[in-house]
Amino acid sequence: MHSLTRRRFLHTATALVGTTVTGFSFDAKKKLPLLSFSTLGCPDWDLQQIADFAEAHAYKGIELRGIQREMDLTKCAVFSTAQSRANTVSLMKEKGLRFVGLGSSAALHFAEGAERQKNMDEARRFIDLSQQINCPYVRVFPNNLPKDRDRNETLDIITQSLLELGNYAKGSDVTVLMETHGDVVNSSDLVKIMRSADHPHTGLVWDIANMWSVTQEPPAQVYQSLKKYIRNTHIKDGKLVNGKLAYTLMGRGEVPIAEAIKSLIKGGYKGFYSFEWEKLWHPEIPGPEIALADYPVSVQSYFKK
Repeated sequence: MHSLTRRRFLHTATALVGTTVTGFSFDAKKKLPLLSFSTLGCPDWDLQQIADFAEAHAYKGIELRGIQREMDLTKCAVFSTAQSRANTVSLMKEKGLRFVGLGSSAALHFAEGAERQKNMDEARRFIDLSQQINCPYVRVFPNNLPKDRDRNETLDIITQSLLELGNYAKGSDVTVLMETHGDVVNSSDLVKIMRSADHPHTGLVWDIANMWSVTQEPPAQVYQSLKKYIRNTHIKDGKLVNGKLAYTLMGRGEVPIAEAIKSLIKGGYKGFYSFEWEKLWHPEIPGPEIALADYPVSVQSYFKK
């Protein structure tokens, strides 16, 4: 990792050893926001390890983005049968946890053909699974938009795809959330899509760092534009190095997280603040035993300001 030395890793790890819920005062625990983490941060853990760690570190939710490197959650053993799904729901209840969202790999920008069919089918499978395990959200996204198609035409395709999935989810308790991701991170593009795809079963995941690292739009301004659609958030920090975001532990980077959280609080946001530590994609960054333990401690400071 660019911004943390090995010595600092070791110092942080030592400081965090033994940090659990018991490290918080009663008053602090009462004031904690709803915290969750994405399983991108612990790609080699099984669900039992994930749930045990979440319970021990003041988390109330888990956002599933693969389990033990299997990214298609519908293929995971813990969801493969009605009995295994029931056991999984029981485990979450026992630990006092909720599933916050299921992170699919479904991209919405394909116009036709086999790629569109594959991505939309995956999203539908995830919606079905989400309903079966009492999970409110399924994440989908636009990625790198085709260079050989007019941008506005592609945005229209994304809109149509999101509406199609919202209609598929109709009658369920599931909402399909498009992440602010890839080439669709400008608030003007997102507003255009969401106004046209406004539906009881569609919304947004606001990934603050994804947007800011590309557009530099102030989070307070972004929130005012998108607050109607935001149902979940992805929280992470980092520093811009040669135009790319190099991840840091919370509060050690440059992302204006404080401004974003202040806007969410003032706007009455009641959802989860989900830590997206991308260990699976960036194996060089600290492991989950450091980063996922640090987040509930470090993020508290943003709620005291």
